[in-house]
Amino acid sequence: MDGGVPWAGRASEAVVTLDWQRYAEQMALLARDLLAQDSVQATLDEIAASAVKLVEGCDAAGVLTVSKGRAVTLSVCGDMVEESDRLQGELGEGPCFDAARRVDGERLFRIADMTEPQPSWPRFSRAARDLGIGSMTGVLLYTAEEDFGALNLYSRRPGAFGKDIEAAGWLLASHAAVALATARTVDQLEHALETRHAVGEAMGILMERHRLSEDEAFDVLRRISQHHNIKLRDVARHVRADHPEQA
Repeated sequence: MDGGVPWAGRASEAVVTLDWQRYAEQMALLARDLLAQDSVQATLDEIAASAVKLVEGCDAAGVLTVSKGRAVTLSVCGDMVEESDRLQGELGEGPCFDAARRVDGERLFRIADMTEPQPSWPRFSRAARDLGIGSMTGVLLYTAEEDFGALNLYSRRPGAFGKDIEAAGWLLASHAAVALATARTVDQLEHALETRHAVGEAMGILMERHRLSEDEAFDVLRRISQHHNIKLRDVARHVRADHPEQA
């Protein structure tokens, strides 16, 4: 991304023609595979693994987000990813770091040849060459409601990612973002149901032991939560743990 331009090192790009019919079939299978995962983390791991499996020339992939100015690795597939993420967070520069924290403008980057100078990230590019990274591309994972970070693809070979591969990565990231949003919603709903169940059991214990009404029992839990700055769910779990015979 030389001088803010999302593509860098154009002279050494590879010309790769995808079999789009086959890739479309793979995307359909991927969509089903992602929705079949049983957690947000499993979905993230499948996204990274699928990028390596499906995108031509991709030797490693990962999902990176930036939280409170710090780089956080959410998922990796390949040994160079974690070290690359660590370096970008440590140096405070790098294409994945920039893509993950971007909230508007260009949502994709491509470095065609990491062996060429990269003025936007001089320290990271030197370290990346030492890691054996030849080229990189990445795209933001987002929906209309939220951003999840960046899906980043790595190749040991310079010029591995041309425009066709860039489009393939974009399609994969679009499927991935929708699956992540769904997984997070399901996770939140399951979490809410677990909380409701725990609170209901804790209220029952308080009502029986202290002869409280339903409203009074809930008020006790709420006041403890507020006074000690503890989540209501955790207060309920403490009550249940103290009276396991009634839980």
